[in-house]
Amino acid sequence: MGKARRLTILGIETSCDETSCAVVVEGRELLSNIVASQVDFHRKFGGVVPEVASRKHTELIISVLDEALRAAGVEASGIDVIGVTCGPGLIGSLLVGVSLAKAMSLALDIPLIGVNHIEGHVYANFLEHPDIEPPMVCLVVSGGHSDLLYLPEHGRFELMGRTRDDAAGEAFDKLARVLGLGYPGGPEIDRVAASGDPEALEFPRAYLEEGSYDFSFSGLKTAVINHLRKARERGDEVSVADVAASLQKAIVDVLVDKAIMAALDKGVGVLAVAGGVASNSFLRRELQRRASPVGLKVVYPSPALCTDNAAMVACAAYYRYMRGDVASLELKAIPNLGL
Repeated sequence: MGKARRLTILGIETSCDETSCAVVVEGRELLSNIVASQVDFHRKFGGVVPEVASRKHTELIISVLDEALRAAGVEASGIDVIGVTCGPGLIGSLLVGVSLAKAMSLALDIPLIGVNHIEGHVYANFLEHPDIEPPMVCLVVSGGHSDLLYLPEHGRFELMGRTRDDAAGEAFDKLARVLGLGYPGGPEIDRVAASGDPEALEFPRAYLEEGSYDFSFSGLKTAVINHLRKARERGDEVSVADVAASLQKAIVDVLVDKAIMAALDKGVGVLAVAGGVASNSFLRRELQRRASPVGLKVVYPSPALCTDNAAMVACAAYYRYMRGDVASLELKAIPNLGL
């Protein structure tokens, strides 16, 4: 009797400004993960320009696909399933990936799986931590999302909390711009804050109503802007490093407090972190420091799998496929798709 063929999945991710294709076997074995970043194209604008992003996806997607297949040593005919981000995200960007996925599904006569972008970020952890399984709580922090999710089992998500205004990554980007730092702002603030004093300035932390797992960073943003304006009006010298370290601590304190509170509330042993802000070194240190004494295991992906990538999409697609959750060729790109 011949050896059973292992399921090979192509992932496609174009929700914002990264064009990515990846090949994953059996959900967790990563063969390739190619990401073409558009950061240089958007840096001069200080943020992502949707029209530019979708145009660049169109230019890059076929070469990224070819490179992903080549790096994996797989022909297109060797792909068994296609998973694609269908939302949330920028509609023009999403359409590029969804259109390619539907065309390949039709041409190759293989199943098509629509994946939620936030779900993909969560599943990046399953690629790098083969020992973890639900139930778990996951903190998803990126430029567009600050969500606390409970995963009782594969395929089920309970939204425990989300941002009411700016996401954590969005706050980092906006405040980095105010401080005269580069884009994207999160890595720049993390870098500059390393030489600053996180206790130098007391910026507000918004914990909202008692027991709430929601986030709000707009008040912090206003407080930082007002501090800088008043300092300049007085002619005071501003330590950018101290401001960066202090605002970073204000954001991380709230993220860590609520994430640990949510994990303890659900009685889970694993707290997973995902999204671009999961690369923040201070966030990682504080989570480890605070979680260990209460018996929580903290996991997070390597930096390459924290930012938008197709490997996480392929991993999530595997678990959807195993549940029989297959999309039709009517699959739509939905910019505000919920979990």
